[in-house]
Amino acid sequence: MFDILLDGIKDTFQLFPYLLVSFIILEYLEKKFHHKNKEILQKRTKIGPFIGGILGGFPQCGFSTMAASLFSNHVITMGSVVAIFLATSDEMLFIMLSKKIDFFFILRIVCFKVLVGILVGFLVDLFYKSKTSIELIHEECEKDHCNCSKDGIFLSGFKHTLKITGFILIMNILINFGITFIGEDTIKRFFLHQANIFSYFISSFIGLIPNCFSSIFITELYLSHFISIGVLLSGLLTGSGVGILVLFRSNKNLRENILILSIIYFVGVFLGIIVDFVI
Repeated sequence: MFDILLDGIKDTFQLFPYLLVSFIILEYLEKKFHHKNKEILQKRTKIGPFIGGILGGFPQCGFSTMAASLFSNHVITMGSVVAIFLATSDEMLFIMLSKKIDFFFILRIVCFKVLVGILVGFLVDLFYKSKTSIELIHEECEKDHCNCSKDGIFLSGFKHTLKITGFILIMNILINFGITFIGEDTIKRFFLHQANIFSYFISSFIGLIPNCFSSIFITELYLSHFISIGVLLSGLLTGSGVGILVLFRSNKNLRENILILSIIYFVGVFLGIIVDFVI
């Protein structure tokens, strides 16, 4: 019980600095550019998926939480957030390094995720025109009645961060309880019994679990030779930490959230199958 609570607290507060930075950025943009909405952001988001893919490649999942917050407040495009979610690298890299796996093999996996994120991100922006607007940030603050206009940038950003952090903490604890109750061995047995085409679907689904468990679990299965490289990539592509959780908490447009979730999931499944077919 104590370990579950401790893990939930640790996983949550590692993200606190990233959330705080993202909300301070939002407050700054709202105060600086409000009433000057002349496609300021639209002009700067054309290369968003490229920047998102590169940032997602860094070994942490904090950028995915920032991306979810920024997208929910209409600062970045859907393609940018998809690129970051697909490219996000977290515990996988450290586990493989600790097992003394060939560095260039690890680098190829990270580069593959980054490249997929960038390409899919640009495709998403090509077909889906996101609304990026400073005015919309102000509207969201008005709906939440958060008195942003009265507070300073840092205090207002801190208040928003506390709200999201509290939500993530509760969800992290609940997820940890669920995983502990079900048991990793039970999940592993179910996974291995479906060692066929369904493995890619299961791996992608596990990757979506907004917790560090997913990438650790899938990586260890691969290193133990229980799953193929394609099944590994299916799970790693969908693993974006708690970014999905923040997205569903922050973004009021459920249709957009489900679309992002579906894109990430099926990209993971499809590319996992393709990789195993080619290699």
